[in-house]
Amino acid sequence: MILLYRVLTTFIYPILMLIIFLRKIRKKEDAFRYKEKIFPTYFNVVRNNNCKLIWFHAASIGEFKSILPIIEGINNNHKNIEFLITTVTLSSSNIAKEELKKFANVHHRFFPLDVEFLMNKFFDLWKPNIIFLVDSEIWPNLILRANKNNIPLSLVNARITSKTFKKWMIFPSTAKKIFSSFNLCLTSNLETKNYLSKLNKNNIYFNGNIKLINKIDIDSIENLNEKFLIQNRFWLAASTHEGEEIFCLQTHLKLKNRYKDIVTIIAPRHIDRVKSIKRLCNDFNLKVQILNKNETIPDNKEIVIINSFGVLSTYFKYAKSVFIGKSTIKSLENVGGQNPIDAAKLGCKIYHGPYVYNFKEVYEILEKNNISQKIDNTEELSDHLIEDLKEHQKKDNQISSSINNLGQKTLTDTMNKINNFLLNEIQ
Repeated sequence: MILLYRVLTTFIYPILMLIIFLRKIRKKEDAFRYKEKIFPTYFNVVRNNNCKLIWFHAASIGEFKSILPIIEGINNNHKNIEFLITTVTLSSSNIAKEELKKFANVHHRFFPLDVEFLMNKFFDLWKPNIIFLVDSEIWPNLILRANKNNIPLSLVNARITSKTFKKWMIFPSTAKKIFSSFNLCLTSNLETKNYLSKLNKNNIYFNGNIKLINKIDIDSIENLNEKFLIQNRFWLAASTHEGEEIFCLQTHLKLKNRYKDIVTIIAPRHIDRVKSIKRLCNDFNLKVQILNKNETIPDNKEIVIINSFGVLSTYFKYAKSVFIGKSTIKSLENVGGQNPIDAAKLGCKIYHGPYVYNFKEVYEILEKNNISQKIDNTEELSDHLIEDLKEHQKKDNQISSSINNLGQKTLTDTMNKINNFLLNEIQ
């Protein structure tokens, strides 16, 4: 099966190159750095050969942000090390530009396609000493090359669903060969720990979901519209997908019956849809503004549509109640859910629809701690929001306190396992 995988990935390599190039044209890839994914000459190796290189691979924003406290912890406990972080998405690279400024020994690159010759060249040039894969990033060519070179491998915040496990067990010998290559597995839930124990007998632990450990410096968060957000009654619909804006506008109209001054702020997941959302607002005869970067919100708008990247936290800081999107659309049932953790850490009461497959475990934790609530229709959402907004924008400090305490415990337990793992590897 491994041979077949290698042949297939090599065979479709030109097709994958074309797909990435087309994505670049559609501005879904970095206009210059997309070549890091497909050409060894653009791997852009920056390496201090006197240091051990620890490689973390995290696919997107959530995974990337979750490992930053771990990298900080490793830096504090070990010397003569540097880090390589690879990610896949354009959005994660944009976040990396800002977040990694505080580290002098961390490099960010795009993850190359898991094609054998590309991965071999990546290893030969970067020469990693230890590798951490985050969440569900299981790439056979990478894993087997690390195993061949006797490079210690760890799987962090591992997540294997019932569906994924059944797929792996179609080829049980291959699955066991892949997963037995890991020297340490830290799982995001007990279900994954149970599945991994059937594939790998080595050092499997559940310490909590590391996406809870990301630290947010609330004092550093600034919003040009701070005065407006403090003085006005509003709620936030974050990371909405096509079809959910109608849901939000219907909720707004119900809220208007109770609060004439209510403002609804919509932050769509994909901002290239802002004009179509504005047209939808016009159909509802609502006063709407597309809010571009560095613009202020006037007092005469009912709906504000965010048209900039990376600003959600600046609204979470002031919002009392947040609806998180990609959760009400039946067709997205198996890929539903957006990350609610930053909203929780900033003290927001969170509402979501029934389809949160991608963040099922996180939402279970939030619901258990009375931070999130599933809603099935606009009546339920509007009823909750009416109650929340009775006390004008007064936030419940217990929400952020609860989630931050959970995150700190998870970080402490996770770092204990990682430091023990690294002890003999980077001295």
